[in-house]
Order: sequence, then C-alpha cells, then structure tokens
Amino acid sequence: MTAPYETAQPERSSIDATPGIVALDFGTNWCGYCRAGEPLIAQGLADYPQARHIKVEDGPGRPLGRSFRIKLWPSVVVLKDGQEVARVVRPDSADAVREALAKAGA
Repeated sequence: MTAPYETAQPERSSIDATPGIVALDFGTNWCGYCRAGEPLIAQGLADYPQARHIKVEDGPGRPLGRSFRIKLWPSVVVLKDGQEVARVVRPDSADAVREALAKAGA
C-alpha cells in the first residue's frame, strides 16, 4: 500500500524551484480511478528511485492543481528542474508512467 494523497499542498513556487525530477501525482483518496491507478503509478516510479514522488490531493479550490490545469484524476505531471516535461492522465499501465519519467532523462 502506498501513501495517501496529502491534503497539505506545497506552494507552486516551491515546486518550480525543486531541482531534479519530480512526479506530481494529483488525485484523491476516495477516487476509484486513483485507486486503480495507484499500483501502476507505484510500479512505474519503482524504476526511477531518483524521482521525487509527491502525492497531492486535488479538487475545487486547490491552487496547485489549478495551476497545472488538472482536469482528470489521477494525473501525474513530471517535472525536471521545475519545468513540465511530460504528463500522464489516468495511466493504464506502468509503462505509461515509465515513458513519462524517461522524458525527464531519468
């Protein structure tokens, strides 16, 4: 079992200033799509231990998700040195997550 989506949200400026590879995982703990995608996301991230995985609870009024224009859950936004390089929306395989991380040069 992986960690739940965090209700406390980092500031966008903090995310933009984070060096290296970050996988921002937007969703909610009660979402069926998120629960189904959770093991796929975890499997994809397992091959990239250098990537920082941040699970962020999303929803109306959540500024971080709005700043990334998140529409569907789960959405994994891959950043390298604060810049978005790839995105996976409702991944259907661990390979989809691996391919997104590979675009970051991971």
